[in-house]
Amino acid sequence: MLNLQKCITEGSLAAVIKVVVSSRSDVKGVQRSRDLGLPTFVVERKRLSPEAFQQGVTDAVGEVDLVCMGGFLSLWHIPQRYYGRVMNIHPALLPEFGGRAMYGHRVHEAVLAAGRTVSGCTVHFCDNDYDHGPIILQRTVPVLPDDTPDSLAARVFEQECIAYPEAIRLFAQGRIRLEGNKVIHLPADA
Repeated sequence: MLNLQKCITEGSLAAVIKVVVSSRSDVKGVQRSRDLGLPTFVVERKRLSPEAFQQGVTDAVGEVDLVCMGGFLSLWHIPQRYYGRVMNIHPALLPEFGGRAMYGHRVHEAVLAAGRTVSGCTVHFCDNDYDHGPIILQRTVPVLPDDTPDSLAARVFEQECIAYPEAIRLFAQGRIRLEGNKVIHLPADA
């Protein structure tokens, strides 16, 4: 969120963050969004029935062109009207190292434990499964022999800060579209 707002402020991303929604009140993003003066809603999953949580998130999101998820660890069952308009960023090269409970350092620990030589990030359209849906773009980083979860996370995060704004630009420019379960990239002059 901070990276997207920075890109917006600098003029490299023609977008507006209309609302920030969190499923927890105790995360840094809530205070950071409030510090930026962004409308911020907390829909506490643990305090609501599953149905009330789903409806609460949908109501809080409201009418927007695009929903950008990041660090939202609760599964939001995406209403049909949002299909193809909800993106997520994940700190691994999906479909590997994704799914429920695969977030943050857990992802980087798993990549290192698997002995991978390449990692990275994935921006994808969301469906109603964790870390699943049509891939928009991926960026890679090498996994170095002396990497720790922290050092790998730092390099992946640098790429996330490039990838997410780029995916949003492609969407805003009409340069990506969904065909079935595949993202089609269109040339700039299309």
